Amino acid sequence: MSNAEFLPFATTLHVRDTCLCLHLQRAARAVARHFDEAMRTLGLTNGQFSLLMSLNRPEPPTIGNVAAFLAMDRTTLTAALKPLERRGLVEVKVDTADKRGRRLVLTPVGRDALVAAVPIWTREHALIEGHLERADPDRLRTDLRALS
Repeated sequence: MSNAEFLPFATTLHVRDTCLCLHLQRAARAVARHFDEAMRTLGLTNGQFSLLMSLNRPEPPTIGNVAAFLAMDRTTLTAALKPLERRGLVEVKVDTADKRGRRLVLTPVGRDALVAAVPIWTREHALIEGHLERADPDRLRTDLRALS
């Protein structure tokens, strides 16, 4: 038998009811599933939509810029780019200013995918905000940015 101290079930209930990390994870998973389902008609996941949208800039960003913006490590971002590259939505090109660096280029096909996805995102985003009956969506965004 273990010498570990007994952890009362009341502690489990307290964590369940108060843990910000748990509640953020649950909400994030639910929202992600919602957007995954909505974007399925375009063959995109919510993460792919966010990644493509992060590339919609006047100048192609570096891998490091996008990784920082999406709060991903570079290895995870590189793996996430592979299916988008295979579909011709994104190209990874050598940075002309620094040959060691890479720039992420949204292709015309990728831009078309974003154009098709934005009305879906707009509709679904409004539905999600509608579920925040007592919350102020702008305040929530501000608070979430403070955490990230």
